[in-house]
Amino acid sequence: MNFKVGDYVSVLDENLSGVIKNIVNDTISIETEDGFLLDFESNELVIQESKNSLNTELFANSNINSVISEKEQPKRKQQKRIKAKDRYEPTMEVDLHINQLVKSPKGMSNHDMLTLQLDTARRQLDFAISKRIQKIVFIHGVGEGVLKLELEYLFGRYDNIKFYDANYQKYGLGATEVYIYQNTPNN
Repeated sequence: MNFKVGDYVSVLDENLSGVIKNIVNDTISIETEDGFLLDFESNELVIQESKNSLNTELFANSNINSVISEKEQPKRKQQKRIKAKDRYEPTMEVDLHINQLVKSPKGMSNHDMLTLQLDTARRQLDFAISKRIQKIVFIHGVGEGVLKLELEYLFGRYDNIKFYDANYQKYGLGATEVYIYQNTPNN
């Protein structure tokens, strides 16, 4: 570019502009709007037509009425974007570990604990069906697998559900996910 003393220039990678005061070889000294003299290489500068050329170019083709009418036009409401992995996340989790259901399992037999866990699972499943919740994860733990087998028996008595192991990365082996079909002829 051919620069000359008196040209109004802007600095490419900085928010600076000013008037060229001196040119020595490839080094150009500019005086900023704040009165500072700064040196730049010629490849770091670009010529502006006038001091206010940026502002006038931006608003040259608009008037106040066009701006107002543009602002008054209804815009489409942005829909919240849901990531694919979050879309398939269960909406309800039920932890069936005995210490989550009672303050202390002291004095309870294994049968009492299992009965309480199964009653809780049945109650939560019925609640989810009545509230039209599609997915539930029952966290049962690994253990000896007795609770898991009893849960599978319980789930097998419902027509409108299918069940499978829950997400391994999140729950490990100790959880079962239940999907509830909402639109069945019985409902």
